[in-house]
Amino acid sequence: MDASDYLSKIKPLDELTAVCAALKSQGKRIALCHGVFDLLHPGHIRHFAAAKKFGDVLVVSLTRDEFVNKGPGRPAFTQDLRAETLAALEAIDYVTLNEPVASALPVIDRIRPDFYVKGVEYKEQAGGFTGNRKLEKEAVESHGGQMVFTDDIVFSSTKLLNNHFSVYPEDAQIYLRDFRNRWTPDAVIAHLDKLKDMKVLVIGDATIDEYHYTKPLGKSGKENLVVSKFENAETMAGGVFVLANHVASFCGQVTMVSCLGSQDSREAFVRERLAPNVIPKFFYRDDAVTTVKRRFLDSAFLNKLFEVYYFDDKPLAEEIEQQVWRYLSEELPKYDCVIVLDYAHGFLSDNLINLICGLAPFLAVNTQTNAANTGFNLITKYPRTDYVCISEPELRLAMRDRHGNLEMLVRRVSELLGAQRVMVTRGNRGSVSYSPEQGVCTTPVLSQKVLDRVGAGDALLGLTAPLVAAGTPLELVGFLGGVAGAAAVTIVGNRTAIQRKDIARSVKTMLS
Repeated sequence: MDASDYLSKIKPLDELTAVCAALKSQGKRIALCHGVFDLLHPGHIRHFAAAKKFGDVLVVSLTRDEFVNKGPGRPAFTQDLRAETLAALEAIDYVTLNEPVASALPVIDRIRPDFYVKGVEYKEQAGGFTGNRKLEKEAVESHGGQMVFTDDIVFSSTKLLNNHFSVYPEDAQIYLRDFRNRWTPDAVIAHLDKLKDMKVLVIGDATIDEYHYTKPLGKSGKENLVVSKFENAETMAGGVFVLANHVASFCGQVTMVSCLGSQDSREAFVRERLAPNVIPKFFYRDDAVTTVKRRFLDSAFLNKLFEVYYFDDKPLAEEIEQQVWRYLSEELPKYDCVIVLDYAHGFLSDNLINLICGLAPFLAVNTQTNAANTGFNLITKYPRTDYVCISEPELRLAMRDRHGNLEMLVRRVSELLGAQRVMVTRGNRGSVSYSPEQGVCTTPVLSQKVLDRVGAGDALLGLTAPLVAAGTPLELVGFLGGVAGAAAVTIVGNRTAIQRKDIARSVKTMLS
């Protein structure tokens, strides 16, 4: 078969919808298979051959790349390559990409197959269909079709990719092979399940993130300036807001405390974007706006060009500080885990820090350096923490040591603050974790696919802090922190929070 022949099988969903409608009007029966099909193997070949026997025409729809939630390094092959590979199979008549969603429901509603064909591993168990499978069955039957199953040899694309393909960086492959010997997916996910009933208090600086996408045009004709054309923009809830959402995906009850500016509070915008189980407690300062960080990007590659801060980082007025003090004095002891996200934007005064350190039953702290606070916002301003989570540059700045042994610095900050757990993130070199009783644990970076680094540290903090509070073993905290970070760098800015279901799916994929 010439390439032009099988490539013609690949149709946009709109076009294929019309084609299938015409075929059905001619009495043809349509069979539909849907999936990722990242690595084509003998099990797939037999599955498609069996599926074709149900109908006259076999359609295969593919999950788009951005919705393949199977962990770092997946999909191994792009959607275009996956579509081309499937189209080359004689048994398949048409291939299409699903609409930009994770579920198969849109393609079922568009194609309206007579038979929706799944493999034997998806066959109904004693408890009946649940979740997406139940919705798919209902959708197929609503159009007069039925869900059917093939019964043949089953392979796992995930296991084949993990064992025979380099979908992870080399050091991560070595790390994962060793980690799989000690941890099963179910054992890891059981530790995630322990977080469901945890009560968490998140305290920190409010930040609104704006991304302004531009197209560079070149140098100005009269000035030494680079000129860009504005294309579009989006606004996201960042800072403590997205941190609370990260936590809320794993923990049942989350209270978030922050301070908004009365002049341009953005409160309605923030409330709309908080997870349903996040309870916000806002204080207000009349002399400022809510902090906005406006970033300008090259829209083609998401390269950041420059950013502008709209904020006032002066300390809170005494009256507002007293309001926060009274609230926290009553609330701090009620929580299993207190997480502080400190950008030094004026909310967390020394008095409030001392109060938090004195009353929090379990305290996790992350201080961050930015252009407005370099050298002033050090983790050492907290007299006591249970869990420290900071980047390597911030640790070295706090310890006043640019080139010293990292493990020694981690031990020093642990002793200085009385922290029983410390995690230091190192960008593309993964992380180093430490506890006095378990020693040092290193975790390599688990993915080389990076779309945007903004917010990755907050996602890692949002999962690891509750895990540490729950007594999770250190090496498992490091692993899950790496999974969270790998998920976060595939999200533009703080567009969405990481989700427990995606983390759990990544765990199953990586440890298969």
